[in-house]
Amino acid sequence: MKVSRKAKKQKISTGGYISKFNHEIKGVFLIAVGLILFVAMHTKGAGSVGEMIKNLSTGLFSNAAYVLSYIIILCGILVLSNAFFWKDKSSIMYFGTVFTCLLILFSIGDINFIMEGLADESINSSIALSFQLGKEGIGGGVIGYIVTSILVKLFGEIGGTIIVFSVLIIATMLYTKVSLLTLLKHIKNLSVKVFAGFKSFVGDFVMVSPNRKSSDYDDTVVDYDSFKNEAAVSADISVKDEKIKILDFTANEMIDEEVDEVIDSPKKDNINNSTTNKGEVGLQLDVEGYYNQQIEYCLPDVGLLNQIDLQPSKDDKKKIVKKAKILEETLKNFGVEAKVIQVSKGPVITRYELQPSVGVKVSKIVNLSDDIALNMAAPAIRIEAPIPGKAAIGIEIPNDDAANVTLREVIDSNNYQTSKFNIPFALGKDISGNPVVTDISKMPHLLVAGATGSGKSVCINTLILSILYNAKPEDVRLILVDPKVVELNQYNGIPHLLIPVVTDPKKATSALNWAVQEMTRRYKLFAEGQVKDIRTYNEKFNDTKIPFIVIIIDELADLMMVAANDVEDAICRLAQMARAAGIHLVLATQRPSVDVITGVIKANIPSRIAFSAASQTDSRTILDMGGAEKLLGKGDMLFYPIGANKPIRIQGAFVSEAEVERVIAFIKKQIEKPLYESDIINRIDQGDSLEISGSDDLFDSAVQLVVESQQASISMLQRRLRIGYNRAARLIDEMESKGIIGQHEGSKPRQVLITASDLNNSNE
Repeated sequence: MKVSRKAKKQKISTGGYISKFNHEIKGVFLIAVGLILFVAMHTKGAGSVGEMIKNLSTGLFSNAAYVLSYIIILCGILVLSNAFFWKDKSSIMYFGTVFTCLLILFSIGDINFIMEGLADESINSSIALSFQLGKEGIGGGVIGYIVTSILVKLFGEIGGTIIVFSVLIIATMLYTKVSLLTLLKHIKNLSVKVFAGFKSFVGDFVMVSPNRKSSDYDDTVVDYDSFKNEAAVSADISVKDEKIKILDFTANEMIDEEVDEVIDSPKKDNINNSTTNKGEVGLQLDVEGYYNQQIEYCLPDVGLLNQIDLQPSKDDKKKIVKKAKILEETLKNFGVEAKVIQVSKGPVITRYELQPSVGVKVSKIVNLSDDIALNMAAPAIRIEAPIPGKAAIGIEIPNDDAANVTLREVIDSNNYQTSKFNIPFALGKDISGNPVVTDISKMPHLLVAGATGSGKSVCINTLILSILYNAKPEDVRLILVDPKVVELNQYNGIPHLLIPVVTDPKKATSALNWAVQEMTRRYKLFAEGQVKDIRTYNEKFNDTKIPFIVIIIDELADLMMVAANDVEDAICRLAQMARAAGIHLVLATQRPSVDVITGVIKANIPSRIAFSAASQTDSRTILDMGGAEKLLGKGDMLFYPIGANKPIRIQGAFVSEAEVERVIAFIKKQIEKPLYESDIINRIDQGDSLEISGSDDLFDSAVQLVVESQQASISMLQRRLRIGYNRAARLIDEMESKGIIGQHEGSKPRQVLITASDLNNSNE
């Protein structure tokens, strides 16, 4: 009979569907068989067929028949999930081996009893009797009797038991592809975790027990020491069979002090707890160019600053350990094996120190920064790879609750009080919570840059107050340049200032040129005194000692816009030579671009502070490397001192405007009038600069250029002679006074009054 094409197509289609759902059909069938066997073995709900199945199963397998139902259901589930195939002989062999081993274990304990009862029986009678004993739960049924009797006759009862367990372990290893050592390691880790949980539970129970006295808590509650003594709390927590050392930042409490807004009289308490009283000082400056007047100066009291107001730490050990585990799991998901060996919790960030496994590239972890930030739910992270001096990689993650770092906290620390620095600078605290104090005289010049609102102006105030809290006017004098007018104007009148705060960018250039001349004058003094630097000069000539000078420019970009060449030349000369003369530069800008921070300036200013930058390009301009773009702002900085291999992350000390005003008011109470240097002020007001001494040496070239081009403008002289605005303006004024060019006529160009022939005749 010929089969139609439609019927043939339908047959093929039906066969395709059967083939498609083949494993699911088999899985459902096995689960159904297992469930029927389970019901038959445990209940009477399967009817007469179930009773027959139970008798047959127990007769063949005895008590192992109860396990058989679970094995069949498990096989069905594996077949359904495509994890088990009948074509895979290893799967069938494994389950068969496991079940056979169970039969032997059920039988081996009763084998002697069974064999004694069957000693005189024939084979058929022995099988029938073992079947009956199996139904009663004795031995392993017919199958168990046959296999076990052979094994016991060959190897004995003990030998057979050893063989069964060995075969069971080997079969499990081959099927699961898990080594025995790995399994034992997992069991060990599980035991450690269970024991640690039990220990923690017992400890918590003991801590909350109402029968315990308050003195009994000393052994249970963790005691957090302060970082004033540079101590840290260490807790050993087991994470993946490794111990993590946790350094938790905590500052000690201070006694609350009320600070009076109105200061009646200067306090004469010295913040430095030394035996020598530095409170009252007779100030006598006899060196040329400095104020010659005797005053009594008292260092400010630390009580003028706000006291420490630290909130309790909310990130406990459990939270830190949990994040450490998340970090390890995140790296493991990307194929990177690494372990957290130490955690350092600072005021604003927490650093997790990772130790990668052998063969793991550092760059592989660095490239996962965005993925780590995502899994750690952090706004931004910074990776320090590797940590200088350690075989570890630092993952810096912001804290959920940032702690404030106040200037009083750093100034009142041992690092500041016991320092022997010439010009100490209380920077803030590092990521471990330790106060950081550095010496400006050893920098010897500093560049401070960062985006608007990142903490640059607060850093400048911190720097100035650090000097005022340690140095007397005879030791350190200041020149403050503030093109923004409002940032540093409040310091006018303090005795440390050589001149009033300079707000005019044109006068700022003259102030820098005066500093260059002062540097030259000091080197002549050193040559006459046969000394090399300011320190040895002051030791040798104590009666005529000269002070350090710190020049602070709050916004370098404004100066570079007005007179880039003059400013750059003066800064470079000071940066190259002024260290030994005791003159130090601090340049700050919120526009870290290459036209402001030029290559010449960067090459001569080795120490840098980078606050939060807008881009990696700005970070490279400041530090010659990336990293500042990942800072958090609000005082979070990277400090790159001279001689350091990598920048140090520091949370800058905060000082409010009210604190600054209190300190300034305290200092101004001690003097009747400002101690400005009138000679320096007059020279700056007159536009005296480094290049001019009577007549400018470029005057003839400028006249030649103006006469040949028949144009006279300041911008042209700046461009053609490559000079600054002030110098070009003086050249124009001098040409006007000599009758070479006409007067200024508003928007019209100046008239050139002589010709080239007149110039040649005058030269002849």
